Amino acid sequence: MRNRPTFLFVAIIALSPFFTPDSSAQSTSASTKMVLVNTINGNITPKSVTASGTGIVSAQNMMYRHSVTIYDATTMKLLKTIPDTVKLSKFGLTQYSGSYQGAPVEGAYSPDGQYLYVTNYSMYGKGFNKEGHDVCSPSSNYDKSYLYRINLKTYRIDAVYPVGVVPKVVAVTPDNRFILVSNWCSYDLNVISVAKQKVYKTIKIGPYPRGIVVSPDSKSAYVAEMGGTTVHEINLTTFKQRLIEVGINPRAIVLSPNGANLYVTLNSSGKVAGFQLSTRKRIGTVTTGKAARSLAISTDGTALFVVNYESGTMSKVRTSDFKVMQTVDACTHPIGVTYEPLTDRTWVACYLGQIKIYANK
Repeated sequence: MRNRPTFLFVAIIALSPFFTPDSSAQSTSASTKMVLVNTINGNITPKSVTASGTGIVSAQNMMYRHSVTIYDATTMKLLKTIPDTVKLSKFGLTQYSGSYQGAPVEGAYSPDGQYLYVTNYSMYGKGFNKEGHDVCSPSSNYDKSYLYRINLKTYRIDAVYPVGVVPKVVAVTPDNRFILVSNWCSYDLNVISVAKQKVYKTIKIGPYPRGIVVSPDSKSAYVAEMGGTTVHEINLTTFKQRLIEVGINPRAIVLSPNGANLYVTLNSSGKVAGFQLSTRKRIGTVTTGKAARSLAISTDGTALFVVNYESGTMSKVRTSDFKVMQTVDACTHPIGVTYEPLTDRTWVACYLGQIKIYANK
C-alpha cells in the first residue's frame, strides 16, 4: 500500500471530431502564464490539496504525517495543523477504546464553508488489524474506514462517519444534501445524508472507484471507475445509473462551470479527455505527460490544470481546443492540484513533501 504505485494500463485514445466549447469561457485563465510564487515545505506529505473558495486551502497528508494542514490562501501561510487522532468512542462508537489515527487522502468543503470532510485511507489502533491496500477487492477483507468532519471554526474533528474500505474521494452536493465517498476496495459509493448524519445509500460502482464530481444543480453525480473504462452518471433522486465510456483508467473528473462538459484524466495513457454530456460524445483529447493524475478547472472554465505524476510536471490545457498552453516542471511526483479562485493561483501537492503555488499572470 505504501509504495505509491503507478497503474500499468495501456490505452490509445483517438481525437473525436465533435467539439462544443464551454459557453461560459471568457478566454482569461487559459491565456495567462503560470509563474511559481511560493514553495511550502514542512512536516507534510500531501496526497491532495483542496481550495475552499472562501480563503483557505487544505492539504491531506496521509499516514506518513497523520495530519491535515490548513493554509491562508492569500498569504500562503500555515494556519493550523490538525492531527488525525480521534477517540472513536466519543462519537458513539463504544466498541473502540482509546485513541485512533487515520490517514487523510482527499478533502471537500461544505457549501456553507463550515466544514471540511476528509477521507482516511485506513484507521490505526486497537481493533483495526488489516490495513488497506492499493490492490484489492471486496473479498480482500481489509478494514473499513471512516470519514472525518472538521469544524472550520475550531479546527477540530467534530463528527465521524463509517464508510467503506480505502475511501478515496469525497464530494458534497451543492445543495448540501449529500456527502459522497468513493471506496477503492469496496468497489462502491457511499451516499451520506447530511440531514440524518448517516449513510443513506451504498451504490455499487466496480473496480477502484475514485474521482467524483456533482452537477451544479445537485441532480447528478459522476464517479470515475479507475479500474475500468467508464464514468458512472448517478441520478441523485432515483439513484439509477448510466455509463459514459471515456477510456481506460479514468482517475479524476471535473465539470465545466455550466455543467455542460465533463473532463477526465486517463492515468495510464497520460491524457485528458472531454465529453459533452448532452450528446455523451468526446469533444477532445490531449496528452499531457506520464500518469495524468489530479485535475482542476479555472472558475471561468477556460483552463484545466493537470498534474503528471511520472513526468514531474503540471500542464495547463485550454478547453476551447484541448491545446496544452504551458507545462511546468513542478516536483518529483506531483499528485494533487486545486485552483484557488480568490487569488487566481494553482496549488500543487508534491507527494514527497512540498506544495508548489503558481500565480496565473
